[in-house]
Amino acid sequence: MAESAPALQQPLRIGTRRSNLAVVQAEGIRDSLRRIAPDRYYEIETLHTLGDKDKSTALYNFGAKSLWTSELEEKLTSGQLDVIVHCLKDMPTTLPESCDLAAIPLRDDPRDALIIKAGLPYTSLQTLPEGAVVGTSSVRRSAQLLRLYPHLRFVNLRGNVETRLAKVDNPESEYTCMIMSAAGLERIGLGHRINQYIGSKDGGILHAVGQGALGLEIRKGDSSTQELLNKLVDEKSTLACLAERALMRTLEGGCSVPIGVETEWVDQSQYLLRMRAIVVSLDGTQSVQDTIDKTVRTNDEATEFGRNLAAKLVAAGADAILKEINTNRPSKD
Repeated sequence: MAESAPALQQPLRIGTRRSNLAVVQAEGIRDSLRRIAPDRYYEIETLHTLGDKDKSTALYNFGAKSLWTSELEEKLTSGQLDVIVHCLKDMPTTLPESCDLAAIPLRDDPRDALIIKAGLPYTSLQTLPEGAVVGTSSVRRSAQLLRLYPHLRFVNLRGNVETRLAKVDNPESEYTCMIMSAAGLERIGLGHRINQYIGSKDGGILHAVGQGALGLEIRKGDSSTQELLNKLVDEKSTLACLAERALMRTLEGGCSVPIGVETEWVDQSQYLLRMRAIVVSLDGTQSVQDTIDKTVRTNDEATEFGRNLAAKLVAAGADAILKEINTNRPSKD
C-alpha cells in the first residue's frame, strides 16, 4: 500500500484497523489528501486492535473505551504513524495527552440500518415477528429497540461487516436480521443490502455519538500535519460531532453504554442546531430523553451545547440509569 517516495521526503503515514471498511476509509482520506497535496507521498499501515482480536466477547462486557484505538495511538505517539483514520464513533471522547483530534471531514449518513437475512420476506422492524433474532453487539441499539419492540430477541454479533453479514445470511444461523451503521455498509458497496434506515423519523432509534463521521487523530503539536488536515475539515459536521462527543463525555459513557443521539441543522444559514439524546436501561424499561435547539458557531459553543443537554438528562434521572448499568457490568478476566 506504500508509494515509493524520494529519499529526501518522508511519506505521510496513515494508520487504521485491518478490516476492509477501515482500509476503504483510510484510502478515501489518502485520495482526498492526494488531491489537496499531490506532491506528497502516502503510506497506509493497518493494525489489529484489541477489539479486532477478541471477536467473541460482547462489547458491553469489555467496559473499556479504547478497544479500537490504543494500539494505533501508541504507534502515533512513538512517531511510527502521522495520522490515524478512525470511525469517530469508536474514538474515546477523552484522548491521550499526546494526541489530538485534528479533523472531522464531511459526515455521511449517521443512521443505523436494518439488514434482513437473505431470502426472508420481512422488510422493516415493524414487520418482524415475535421472537425474531436481531444480531448486534451494541447495547445502545438493543436497549432502544427493546424499548420500542419488546417482542424481539437480541443476540451478540461481532466481527467485521462481511463476517457479520455471512453469519446472518447462513441458513443454519438463528439470526433473522442485523443492525449496523448505514454509512459503513455504503462505504464498502453493500448499501443495496439495507432493508430499512432506522433513524428516529423512521420509527427507529437514535444513533451513536459520531456515527457516520470519520475522526483524524494526530500527535499533539504536529503542526504541519494539522495544517494539511485542516483542508479536509467540514465545519457543520465538526460542530455537530463535537456537541455529541461533549454530551457523551459529560455523561461518562463509552461505546458500550446505551446513549443515543441525533443532531440536525434546523437552519443552516443561522447555525441553529437541534440535538436529541436518550439514555436507556439495558432492558429498555427505563429511559430519559430530551431535545434542545441552539445557535452553534464555534467549537466551544458546540461543546457547551452538548454539556447542557447532558445536564438536562442527568437532572431527569439519566445518571441513575447509567450508574446501575456500570454497577452490574460483568467483570472480564
